[in-house]
Amino acid sequence: MVDLVIRGDTIVTPQGVGAHDVLIAGEKIVAVASPGSLPVPDGARLIDATGKIVMPGGIDPHVHCKWHLPSPDGGATLTQGPEVVSKAAVHGGTTTIIDFTRAQQGSTVRDAIEQRDKDWVGQCACDYATHLMVEGALPLDLPGQIGEAIQAGYPTVKIFTTDITPSRKGRMVDFGDIWEIFQVLAANQGMGVIHSEDNDIVMHMYGKLIREGRTGFENMAEVHNTLSEDVSFRRIIRLAEKVPGTALYMMHVSAATGVSAIAEARARGVPIYGESLHQYMLYSKEDYKKPNGQIYHTYPSLKGAEDHAALWQGTLDGSINCVATDEICCTLAQKLQGVRIDDTTGGNAGVQPRVALMYTEMVGKRGYSLPRYVDLVSTNAAKIMGLYPRKGAIAAGSDADICVLDPADKRVVKASEMHETDYSPWEGRQMEAWPCLTVVRGQIAVEDGVFKGNLGHGKWQHRKVDPALIASPCL
Repeated sequence: MVDLVIRGDTIVTPQGVGAHDVLIAGEKIVAVASPGSLPVPDGARLIDATGKIVMPGGIDPHVHCKWHLPSPDGGATLTQGPEVVSKAAVHGGTTTIIDFTRAQQGSTVRDAIEQRDKDWVGQCACDYATHLMVEGALPLDLPGQIGEAIQAGYPTVKIFTTDITPSRKGRMVDFGDIWEIFQVLAANQGMGVIHSEDNDIVMHMYGKLIREGRTGFENMAEVHNTLSEDVSFRRIIRLAEKVPGTALYMMHVSAATGVSAIAEARARGVPIYGESLHQYMLYSKEDYKKPNGQIYHTYPSLKGAEDHAALWQGTLDGSINCVATDEICCTLAQKLQGVRIDDTTGGNAGVQPRVALMYTEMVGKRGYSLPRYVDLVSTNAAKIMGLYPRKGAIAAGSDADICVLDPADKRVVKASEMHETDYSPWEGRQMEAWPCLTVVRGQIAVEDGVFKGNLGHGKWQHRKVDPALIASPCL
């Protein structure tokens, strides 16, 4: 029985943009029809979205909830969990988030998954999934466990090619072990999601700058530099090419060198996809010099104007397929606790403004079409991560995950009016639209800024990557 009908004149569907009625029954979209062509059943609510933009709910494929946050004194805390981050997400039009399960946090991969589930079940207002994360020296029996997990609906595996900072020893996976994991991915139709930096270059630059007394975080771009991205991307791509059937998703691409490496690999037929973050596309290494410049940082570093240009071009030529956040929801005091190149807090509070911010930058300022914008903030992530067409589409049979943007709401971003933490790296930016309605699997989660959902509604999503995306570069 139809419960909800959304009628609009600018609805983004897989076929394009047009005027439609979207009919929702329970958790699913049951029809997308011409306005008024199907009767609104008695008891169903009709929402008039004329003059607004109706799109699939946003998908953020890179967040960290209830995450280990080291402090300069050697201690650690946990970031905010999904009970906070997911509410911020739905206020911002995002209906699915993908986090991480650290394989080493349990006695087995299955145990780690079960332990991580305790952070999420009954604590999430939107739908969710997790990438597996492998770190350090891998146990001999881990590859087999990874294969089982892929088959169980966890098809993406995060791998670090660097320890990131000198104090985080144990993150980097050596290339022999990466080779073994790639063989498991290829055999089970999984995908490697890669934090790729050249550890030799990064650690050399830490040592060099420390010896020179240039330890302030404003020098971060010299450590996590464009050469590191160039060398590491090309090395990991070459390894993947030697294991046929290995697909890659390069996380948080920050530099023109990374974009070039992806583009060249795609031209050779390598199934590789790129993700950037909104801060890499809009802030530069010069922003580190501003008061509280740490708020703009995540790892790797911010870069320069030429890198901005390459990242934006990548969203047009297929090298950059998704714009994510690398969400770390912590307080301003926690974000500012590190002041050195080797202790600055990574991650950003950005899951709420992402959809509106990228609409502003893509459609409002750069003239992107609505379908391309929707691809970059929702549909491509659904396709790459094995959620499409259940997610990322307004189509019959898809989950009723919908965001309605109001172009009349040109608000200025203020942390005091959002739902994440006490600061925002986007403070003071004027938006060209803002979400006025978010629907998660048929349930209205936020309407006109009022939270109407509940933390028990979000469900874990079983994922399976489309073989076509593994066979050759798509999108």
